[in-house]
Amino acid sequence: MPSFAAFGNDLYTGRRSFDFVHRWRRLLTIAAVVVLLCVLALVVRGFNPGIEFTGGSEYTVSQVADPDEGLATEAVESVDADAQPPAVSVVGGDSVRVQTEQLPEEQTGEVAAALAAAYDVDPAQVTSSFVGPVWGDDITRQALLGIGIFLVLVTGVIALYFRDLAMAGAALVALLHDLLVTAGVYALVGFEVTPASVIGFLTILGFSLYDTVVVFDKVREQTAGVLDGSSRTYLEQANLAVNQTVVRSINTSVVAVLPVASILFIGALLLGAGTLRDVSLALFVGTLAGTYSSIFVAPAFLGLVKSRTAVVQAHDERVREHRREEAERDEAERAGAGPALATAGAAAGDGAAGPARGQRPQPRRGRRRG
Repeated sequence: MPSFAAFGNDLYTGRRSFDFVHRWRRLLTIAAVVVLLCVLALVVRGFNPGIEFTGGSEYTVSQVADPDEGLATEAVESVDADAQPPAVSVVGGDSVRVQTEQLPEEQTGEVAAALAAAYDVDPAQVTSSFVGPVWGDDITRQALLGIGIFLVLVTGVIALYFRDLAMAGAALVALLHDLLVTAGVYALVGFEVTPASVIGFLTILGFSLYDTVVVFDKVREQTAGVLDGSSRTYLEQANLAVNQTVVRSINTSVVAVLPVASILFIGALLLGAGTLRDVSLALFVGTLAGTYSSIFVAPAFLGLVKSRTAVVQAHDERVREHRREEAERDEAERAGAGPALATAGAAAGDGAAGPARGQRPQPRRGRRRG
């Protein structure tokens, strides 16, 4: 059984190849379906915004013997029965975090006292903080502005680096794919969206951009001067470049995903570290989505755009004509080689059969015996 290194070497040399560019219709259709499902998840379920975006009060009860989430809900309802149900989560195994809507100042102390009584702890072990709605709106606006500026700068930098608007557009499509997929997973899972989540979103966009630039840099290297020749098409060379970077992208992603998975499944889900959970989920999903988009989405979109340009279409026709001429020349040579070989064989056979008809055989000359 061939090793993974041998498999990668076959992809690099072209002995084995997967078609990532010519099958752009199928690949882009799959990506569009996935993005559509994520958008539907965002519309139907929506985000679960944290208190930093919505505003409200947050209480933390430390060193709890029995971190029962139901006790916190009962404590809040005992102070204000008409209040919305609080968001309760266990942090670190022995702490309870309670987030409520904005409460009047007099009720803030009552809720803290009710939580201390419910969990049978000292009131000093209950801490509270308040986030106003104005600050939450400002955080939301700054987060959206940061993502928008990031996408604009990315488009400009890639366009200047590759000097190719098609590659810049393909990289932007891959970034939007990764962002929507990560956001859709957040909506489906129901994790809180906090400023840490926004940092995670920006981080995975950077990783996706890095992987896409690596792939497109190899594409630019392989397609340099290909339009001046007539042996291979642009899409064939681009597909070879993508195959040459597949193993590298997989190895990079595995190395990046392993520590993130450790943070997500061990540090966040088992130990209950809320901030780590917010960041690690975005990094985990975004890294996988970025790897997929850099191999399947960005090259496919590049193939879609390039296959519709007049220069590439004219070059493809020239390559096909050159290949037809070579095929006809080879067929003619094979057809002409058959009679020539037959004539040569007949002539050789006639010479070896003996004297021609009507000729007397020549006497054999021997040495005169003395």
